[in-house]
Amino acid sequence: MTELKNVELQLMRFRTRVWVALVVVLLALGLIGARMYVLQIHRHEALLTQAESNRTAVLPVPPPRGRILDRHGVVLADNQPTFTLEIIPAQAGRLQETIDAIAELIEISPRDLRRFQRLVAESRRFDSLPLRTRLSPEEMSIIAAQLYRLPGVNIQARSQRHYPLGETAAHVIGHVGRINQRDQQMMANWPEERRANYRGTDHIGKLGIEQSYEDQLHGTTGFERVETSAAGRAVRILETVAPIPGDSVRLTIDARLQHLVERLYGERRGALVAIDPRNGEILAFVSMPTFNPNLFVEGIDVENWRALNESIDRPLLNRALRGTYPPGSTYKPFMALAALETGLRKPSTAINDPGFWMFGNHRFRSVGERNLGMVDLRRSIVVSSNVYYYTLANDMGIDAIHDFMQPLGFGQLTGIDLMGEARGILPSPAWKRATFKRPEHQRWYAGETISVGIGQGYNSFTMLQLASAMATLANGGVRHTPHLGLSTHSARDPEGRPIYRAAGTPLGYKPEHLQAVLEAMEAVTTEGTSARVFAGAPYRSGGKTGTAQAVSIGQRERYDAAKLAEHQRDHSLYVAFAPVEAPTVALAVIVENAGFGSASAAPIARRVFDYLLLGLYPSEEDIAATQKGQSAAPIGQPRPIAEVPWPGGD
Repeated sequence: MTELKNVELQLMRFRTRVWVALVVVLLALGLIGARMYVLQIHRHEALLTQAESNRTAVLPVPPPRGRILDRHGVVLADNQPTFTLEIIPAQAGRLQETIDAIAELIEISPRDLRRFQRLVAESRRFDSLPLRTRLSPEEMSIIAAQLYRLPGVNIQARSQRHYPLGETAAHVIGHVGRINQRDQQMMANWPEERRANYRGTDHIGKLGIEQSYEDQLHGTTGFERVETSAAGRAVRILETVAPIPGDSVRLTIDARLQHLVERLYGERRGALVAIDPRNGEILAFVSMPTFNPNLFVEGIDVENWRALNESIDRPLLNRALRGTYPPGSTYKPFMALAALETGLRKPSTAINDPGFWMFGNHRFRSVGERNLGMVDLRRSIVVSSNVYYYTLANDMGIDAIHDFMQPLGFGQLTGIDLMGEARGILPSPAWKRATFKRPEHQRWYAGETISVGIGQGYNSFTMLQLASAMATLANGGVRHTPHLGLSTHSARDPEGRPIYRAAGTPLGYKPEHLQAVLEAMEAVTTEGTSARVFAGAPYRSGGKTGTAQAVSIGQRERYDAAKLAEHQRDHSLYVAFAPVEAPTVALAVIVENAGFGSASAAPIARRVFDYLLLGLYPSEEDIAATQKGQSAAPIGQPRPIAEVPWPGGD
């Protein structure tokens, strides 16, 4: 009996254990099933993506940058295939030892090393930075054979930006440069889609057209999805989305004309802007001296940077866009139009010009204090009478002068499609109060108005503003926004799309008033201060010479260039338009510290007109004389443009 009870007790215990085990097994199976449901059903998409990413990698493929062309299709900026030796600092171990090892294999110049060190300081540790560009085939083979012992070193096939004309039109084209910390901070404010388009991109437009048309030139980034090994090496390409190349941008400038004007300046400083008054297209946009933009593509070295940045001639300054100068007597045609439009003068109104004008106890002088006698509006422009405009400015008052000149664009941003334009100064009492801090300096004096009337005093404008204002007068008082972009061209649309420009703005001048001023400017070229320069020209043009002070001369002192340092001498200016009957070009030109406008600036304008209107290129003898400020009308035998070889080729 006792044994039977023990057997039943053991059976009960066994059944209990079986049930407990069964419950445990069922619970375990339930947990496994639930987990399988979560992993295979609920988190299927996420885990599939994670597994795929462990097996694959997505590599951005930067797009080829669009080209920049002149109006005739001459290439101003393109891309050249090149092989570059690059180092990823974070993977290079002891960086200096790696560089020393490379230097034992191929030449690493001090310039290359300094540029690399600067890039290291400006970039992230995982960026691939160039140590040597443009490797020869022999150098490539030497490095390739030694890569196994050079951690973080690789040879990359790159498309490097290249400016085939070198210094020609450098301030217009600008340049690209490697994306640095400052660029990254700027890009952090971009929309995510735009930032994503720069993955894999090392360079960005820094100045000029390269900067202003960055969105069009950059293109759309593509990608490659590749299968990777456990070590992270690419095994095969699974998918490719090709990048879309950037659009090419065609400009309004004529590169051959640009190159000619730069030659005509020689070693002198200055700026010239030539505009088609009918539509605002800029035909030449010159700033001298210039520079070679190729120096900046992979980072400029210290020696070249110091040479450019510390030069007294300031070659990096875009004088056409940012250089501001008193307009001198080139301001007089605009003052003359103001006199007619405000009713303060008629074309026949004459005043006596004895060579000076007394205002209170101050003697306002003319150059040489020549007695010009009775001077009407036409003669005031032809002989450049200061006294006529002293009295006019005094009669108008500074507020009326300011209000008339503002719509012409003086002291205003023109809206040109380049970044960094200087506003200049169109003075007024309100401007003076806002500019000067001390109350005793904020008062506007009548004598300041008189100086403004002849283009001196606080007046300070760019050649772009002066050329735009001249174009407005030549175009019957209709103002167009000056621009450099003409059209964009893509692989899918080689014919191109014109860049939209707004219609011109009529300023409402009376035709008879414009005609009176323009006729007086034509007389300047036939009987006035630029008559020698335009002698024999088979076309009719109008112009106005100007001489602007670089430093102030005391009331009892006389200007003597020989006693002044070269950088203190007067500037030479000229504004002009042609042909008179239907103007197709208007320009403003300055030659810094070169004296009278007829001596240095007007001869350059004559050669621009001969090029555009006659298709003629000056003789080498004439170019040499013009570079020295020793020419008037062209000398030697001009040549048809097509027969003159030049660095840009055909």
